[in-house]
Amino acid sequence: MYDTDISAATLSSITDKVIPLVKEWQARPLDSLYCMVWLDAMHYKVREDGRVRTRCVYNILGITTEGRKEVLGMYISESEGANFWLSVLTDLQNRGVEDMLIASIDNLKGFAEAIATVFPKTDIQSCIVHQIRNSMKYVASKDQKEFMKDLKPVYQATSKDLAQLNFEKLEEKWSKKYPVVISSWQRNWDKLTTYFKYPAEIRKMVYTTNTIEGYHRQIRKVTKTKGAFTSDMALLKLMYLATKNIEKKWTMPLQNWSVTVSQLSIIFGEQRLKLII
Repeated sequence: MYDTDISAATLSSITDKVIPLVKEWQARPLDSLYCMVWLDAMHYKVREDGRVRTRCVYNILGITTEGRKEVLGMYISESEGANFWLSVLTDLQNRGVEDMLIASIDNLKGFAEAIATVFPKTDIQSCIVHQIRNSMKYVASKDQKEFMKDLKPVYQATSKDLAQLNFEKLEEKWSKKYPVVISSWQRNWDKLTTYFKYPAEIRKMVYTTNTIEGYHRQIRKVTKTKGAFTSDMALLKLMYLATKNIEKKWTMPLQNWSVTVSQLSIIFGEQRLKLII
C-alpha cells in the first residue's frame, strides 16, 4: 500500500508479539459446565527441518450455559489420534471444565472412550454425516443412489425404535453385498443414535459436527493462501488471530436458547444443570 517492502524476519518479529497472548489464551480458565461441545481436527502443512510435514490442529467449540459459542482451545499434534484427544480433554479438565452435557464428535476410533475416561457422564453423539461419507466409500457407484434412499429413513426417523426398524430393513437388503458398511453402523449404533433422545431443536444441533465445521470454514478463508507454515507457532498465531475476529460476531445467544436450556434441564436433571439454574 505504501510502496514499502518488509522482510520476512521483520514481519515475523512484529507478529511474535502475539505469542504471549496466544499462550495466555491457551491456558485461560474455562467455565465449569458446557451444554454442548464439538470436537474436530483440521490439517495443515508445516516446514520442519527442511521438510514439509502434516500437522493436525485439534479444535474444541463449546456452547456456554448462556447459549453463546466459545472456542475452548486449539492444540497441535503430528497426527489425529485418541491418545492425543485424551491429553486435550485432560487439559480442559485442568482448566476448570467439570462437565459437558453433550459431545458431538467424528468417528475416530477410541475417541468416545477418551471422552468417557475424563467426562464419564457426557452423552456422546457420533457425526451422522461422517458415518455416511465413510459408508459411501465402500458402496459401488451404481448402488449409491439406491443405498442412500434406503439409508435416509434410518437417520431421519422420528424415534430410535423407528430408526432401528428401518435399519433392520437396510441390513436385510444390503448386508450380504456390503457387510463392512452394515457392520460399521451396527458397531457404532449407540453413539450414532444418541440424538434421538432429544427434542428436534437439539437434534439438529448435535447429530453432525456442522457447527464446528462452520467455524473451520471461516478459519480456512484466512489460511487458504498459505502453502506451508514456517512453524507450529506461526500456524497457531494466525489461527488465534482469525478466531478472535470470528468470536467478535458471537455476541448473541443461540436462537431460542431459553427453550433449549429448559429442555436440557428436563433431560439431564437439575443436579447436572445446577450452574444454569
